[in-house]
Amino acid sequence: MGYVIKNATLVNEGTTTLASVVISGDKIEKILPGRDERPCVFTNYDVIDAEGLYLIPGVIDEHVHFREPGLTQKADIFTESHAAVAGGVTSFMDMPTTNPQTTTQALLQQKFDLAAQKSAANYSFYLGATNDNIDEILKTDPKKVCGIKLFMGSSTGNMLVNEDDALVRLFNESPCLIAAHCEDEQIIHENTVCAKDLASKGEVVADAGLHPFIRTTEACYKSTSKAFDMATKFGARLHVMHISTKSELTLFRNDIPLKDKKITAETCPHYLTFCDKDYDEKGFAIKCNPAIKMASDREILRKAIVDGHIDTIGTDHAPHLWQEKFTDDYFTAKSGFPSIQNSLDMMLNLYHQGVISLPQIVKLMCHNPAELYQIKQRGFIREGYYADLVLVDLNHEKVIKNDDMFYKCGWTPYDGMSVKSNVTHTFVNGNLVYHNGIVEDKVFGKPLEFER
Repeated sequence: MGYVIKNATLVNEGTTTLASVVISGDKIEKILPGRDERPCVFTNYDVIDAEGLYLIPGVIDEHVHFREPGLTQKADIFTESHAAVAGGVTSFMDMPTTNPQTTTQALLQQKFDLAAQKSAANYSFYLGATNDNIDEILKTDPKKVCGIKLFMGSSTGNMLVNEDDALVRLFNESPCLIAAHCEDEQIIHENTVCAKDLASKGEVVADAGLHPFIRTTEACYKSTSKAFDMATKFGARLHVMHISTKSELTLFRNDIPLKDKKITAETCPHYLTFCDKDYDEKGFAIKCNPAIKMASDREILRKAIVDGHIDTIGTDHAPHLWQEKFTDDYFTAKSGFPSIQNSLDMMLNLYHQGVISLPQIVKLMCHNPAELYQIKQRGFIREGYYADLVLVDLNHEKVIKNDDMFYKCGWTPYDGMSVKSNVTHTFVNGNLVYHNGIVEDKVFGKPLEFER
């Protein structure tokens, strides 16, 4: 049994063309260019009439926090992978901020074992760096593991790497890509102490609008600059996550192809959608680290996703329970929010606004993650590649609602926002896992393989 996706508009490798795609088993068997008016000549294949729909490769989200193990009251691999495929995300890479934190090879393997039993999408997991686990990092298999996560700023537990000897070893010896969260710990600490003092005196209001004045542009730039300098010195492969400021962009190049870059950058849909003015309406719902900053930062980031300074779009999907987010106190409200089900929605909204083209969206969300992480046979619509595919209706206006989310936490910061596109079908490894609001309650994901 297979599928024929007939007469879709393919957005792939910089072009938009009419074609039909034949899926056999877990792979793309054939791509038939042009309009096909014939009756289906493929027996035992289900035919999907995709007239008027757009077919893209499955989105690869290289930055999620699915919270399992240990924090499963917020989220787990089963629920969040279902949200992923409902949003057109067919592969994810999960961060080590679990309980226990994923800082050993044994704990890393436990997460792979959990995903094999529970994930609707393809998966890999980062190993977390600490000041004292470099020897454990050196055991990492670069063909199996997406990368090493480095916190150069505030982190939970003991994953803040702030000792120079540990940083030197990591940047000099890491067997695979280093994915870095860059915010300067000292600056954030000093700003927090000052803000608490002023709030206690009634001189500032401890609401969500305080966030970009504590987790400042300066904190981001100082830390990103340090990571950039170390990667340059030691020739390390560095990917800086969730860029939120225009100042950081000056560190990255757009004058060479991605394959020649050693240092690359990611941003997230929320930095392209929201700005400081949205704290008044959204409040702690959009509190995240790094902070959403000024409208001028958002506008420069929007240009950067088009001109090549930004290389990938990830979500930093980080669910918290409603009661953890919506408190009366800035200092206790958790940072982070769920977003994976709506990431493609929000990027397509930017397309409808004329900010970015469809091929550019596919490049940032599908092609570039596959190339940057050297993922085997994914991220493109090619014969012989895995059939991770998404059909999108670009003329389907809808309002995002909490009730329609598959997140375990049950809410989204995009609640109430209108979008003009809709994911209709998602295929993972040739399996139709999502169709018009329904996720198949089965396990279809496979571990990602890396050609390094």
